Amino acid sequence: MPANDPNSHSASIEVAVDPQTAFEYMASGMNQRRWALGSWERVDEGDGLFSGTSLWDASTLYVRLEPHPDLLLVDYQVGPDPDNMRRLTQARIVPGAELGRDPGSCVITLTTWRGARATDAAWERTYHAYRTEMHLIKGRLENEFPEGV
Repeated sequence: MPANDPNSHSASIEVAVDPQTAFEYMASGMNQRRWALGSWERVDEGDGLFSGTSLWDASTLYVRLEPHPDLLLVDYQVGPDPDNMRRLTQARIVPGAELGRDPGSCVITLTTWRGARATDAAWERTYHAYRTEMHLIKGRLENEFPEGV
């Protein structure tokens, strides 16, 4: 399926862990080294700032997480340097019980919005990467926390 939405991409997956465990995982900047393909080799820069290396072009990406525990939402500010970051990505955790599913499960959704500088090729790659990242997140959560935390 082509990446035909010019404004945003979203991908989601059901995970067999409780919502709080999923939120804590998604709200950890260092956990992103296990699933964020555009920010590998994660480094904690201090003061809530992280950096990583893109698997696509070896560029450095900076990330600052803004967790909202009451909403089970994490905003991610991203950018090429710490002084040029935008809130373009978020993760939302929806409890399984709210969807009529197993209360020990949840659905994690990643959404990103297209910045003005994103090329068509990079935007299409993001579409496919998000779907892969969802499976990486699910695998890590279900195998590292099979009984919850």
